[in-house]
Amino acid sequence: MTAQELQEKLDKALEKYEIVIGLEVHAQLLTQTKAYSSDPNEYGSLPNTNVSVITLAHPGTLPKCNKKVLEYAIKMGVACGCDITEYNIFDRKNYFYPDLPKGYQITQDKTPICRGGFIPITLPSGEEKSLELTRIHMEEDAGKSMHLAAEVDTLVDLNRAGVPLIEIVSEPCLRSSEEAYYYLQEVRRLLRYLEICDGNMEEGSMRCDANISVRLKGEEAYRTRVEVKNMNSFRNVQRAIDFEVIRQVEFYEDPATTGEIYGETRMFDANTGNTYSLRAKETLNDYRYFPEPDLQPLVVTEEYLQTVKASLPALPRELKARFMKDYELSEYDTNILIDDKETALYFDELCQKTKNYKAASNWITNIVKSYLNENKISFSDFASKINTDKMAQLIELVDSNKVSFALAAQKLFPALIEDTTKSPEEKAKELDMIQSSDEDSILPIVKEVLAQFPDKVAEYNGGKVGLLGMFMGQVMKKSKGKADPKVASALIEQELEKMK
Repeated sequence: MTAQELQEKLDKALEKYEIVIGLEVHAQLLTQTKAYSSDPNEYGSLPNTNVSVITLAHPGTLPKCNKKVLEYAIKMGVACGCDITEYNIFDRKNYFYPDLPKGYQITQDKTPICRGGFIPITLPSGEEKSLELTRIHMEEDAGKSMHLAAEVDTLVDLNRAGVPLIEIVSEPCLRSSEEAYYYLQEVRRLLRYLEICDGNMEEGSMRCDANISVRLKGEEAYRTRVEVKNMNSFRNVQRAIDFEVIRQVEFYEDPATTGEIYGETRMFDANTGNTYSLRAKETLNDYRYFPEPDLQPLVVTEEYLQTVKASLPALPRELKARFMKDYELSEYDTNILIDDKETALYFDELCQKTKNYKAASNWITNIVKSYLNENKISFSDFASKINTDKMAQLIELVDSNKVSFALAAQKLFPALIEDTTKSPEEKAKELDMIQSSDEDSILPIVKEVLAQFPDKVAEYNGGKVGLLGMFMGQVMKKSKGKADPKVASALIEQELEKMK
């Protein structure tokens, strides 16, 4: 169905029904080694090279906890306002799958490292919501099954087996696919600020499963939920939820069907936008959880907890509040600046060196971002070439009318990236960009422009005052951007007045 048809069906469904969504986010942690062994935690290695007898659970081998996994899990918990569990027990989650070499997964069942907490989001309407979390727990990843085109066989790569994860489980408190989209954005932003996960959904380092059900408006009891997997982008999570809502509402509204939706795990097809059945939904009893006998309980002391808390960076919401208050920025500009930690910290440092906060924001959100996107340059690469001292000097050159903004943005800025040896003013002088405020040098250019367009002068004198901008543009063009705009504008008006 087309996007318009889908939206019409969704709108009709939501006249009578309410969506209930819970999200499970798996985030691979950026540790050097795996969760319970010293095998490398590296993405992109040759298949089945980052494995050992411990990863494969050979008889006589013993797992050992990776302390960094604990640290990273606590960091995320503190950032989300969770209660941190003092006494942690690891559990075995038993199930058979070809890419699970042990036949079980080491996880946490009864004692998740983090309980409760919330993820704050701001919707495009401006509405703010705090979406509640159930838990965050530590576990290990399974391997990866490879299904190659035109091949009937399935290949298994066990490099991912044993890679450390945290699973972030929300309460069934989300009520739209839009909320899910912004929830995932905020989760990824937190993971990246804490530098514990790169949040790359395309590479699978952040994965999301959505538990979706619908119920009549006003109904309190939850109906049977369906779990949807295989979504590799925020947009696809939205699409999967919207499709599944329509499918479930149509089931309940069909006179030929009775009872509840069938509880199952479904996959999402990004090409069609549809979900399809994968298997019947497993229950907790199917996993036969029991305490992991090879790992001792793990105790989080108050001293260790305070050490981890002290290591946390400023978080996005803290920076947002401070940027809007201290630098008087709009919410729109602030949201762009805090989207990436490196950008936010660069801007914050820049504002210690210039008082023109709005100009600093405009440079980073517009000129810098556009240039980096067009030239495929990373922000860190840019920051290594134009540090905050140079950027503050560049802003000052424009503020003091030594260089026009147009020349600074279009020519001086790229030149400074290419040549990192000179200051902005030195480079501006080298490129002959310093503006002239000398009326004696600007006046001949103004007279030349007005003489070139006598018909436009007549129209201006006839009342078309908007032509002043055209004259100004021609003066700037002939002066190669070096004429001081204020002086040039005053001279143009002065000469036009004489020609009336």
